[in-house]
Amino acid sequence: MQPYLSIVICVYNEEGNIFPMIEQVDQALTGYDYEIVYVNDGSRDQTLPELKSVQNPRLVVVDLQKNYGQSLALAAGIDVARGKYIITMDGDLQNDPADIPMMVKRAEEGDFDLVAGIRAKRQDGALLRKLPSRIANWIIRQASDVHLKDYGCALKVFRADLAKNLGLYGELHRFIPVLAHLEGARMTQMDVQHHPRRIGQSKYGLGRTLKVVSDLILMLFMKKYLRKPMHLFGNWGLISLGLGLLINFYLLIVKVLGHDIGGRPLLILGVMLVLAGIQLITFGLMTELQMRTYYESQDKKPYKIRRIYQTPAVGVGVS
Repeated sequence: MQPYLSIVICVYNEEGNIFPMIEQVDQALTGYDYEIVYVNDGSRDQTLPELKSVQNPRLVVVDLQKNYGQSLALAAGIDVARGKYIITMDGDLQNDPADIPMMVKRAEEGDFDLVAGIRAKRQDGALLRKLPSRIANWIIRQASDVHLKDYGCALKVFRADLAKNLGLYGELHRFIPVLAHLEGARMTQMDVQHHPRRIGQSKYGLGRTLKVVSDLILMLFMKKYLRKPMHLFGNWGLISLGLGLLINFYLLIVKVLGHDIGGRPLLILGVMLVLAGIQLITFGLMTELQMRTYYESQDKKPYKIRRIYQTPAVGVGVS
């Protein structure tokens, strides 16, 4: 039987947090039909033995071959999840399962595809956790034009069809709202509780900010040019090619007038611009063909229909 909710929790070296988390989820979701999908992302401590020792018929343990990172661990858990709504959360006890019912209710009543949590009173260190997170959130908001307050909060409620089509790769878990926006999802956000970490060590820090910036470039391409890559590479290619040809035409006139142009840096610039323009246009054409292959080989459509409404035919009653 399909559960109504699937709680997906990804863990890496979280021994000591397993039993308290499962107990909190069970207490918070009394009255719901749910499953708890734990993804062990290559833990090297006693996380997996603790998970195996849990006697709970609602628990599903997904043990990955090695440590793949949070994005792929989430993807694995979401693929296994069977619920109508999929809830993601961290396994370090900082997210509170007691917030899940009100988030699910918000999704149901507002017909939202994604309800994202906001850690209103975040219980983390200012320098190593809050500062990098604020920098990353600001960069993502400004660049992607998807204005959510807290991209780093793991506590989210998804409709299952959205969650299973996000396409999580690499380190894209922080960009889940942007990926959801690309899918045309209806999103909202709400304040949730946040507790200080009591057991184990955080896996986040300042070094992740640079990863966010590099992944953001990919997100911007996917948001603006995934379905029309030639508009990016072709435009810049034409500009580069045009400038190069103008420079070379000017140098040709100078040469005809009897001046030496062999030692001019402008000649090198003109040739480089022409070559760069040709390469960009060629790359744009190749990317355009790859984009078409991506959709056609998998029988995908470059659009998605959310719902079809039809007026009943005249004279046909509705019982």
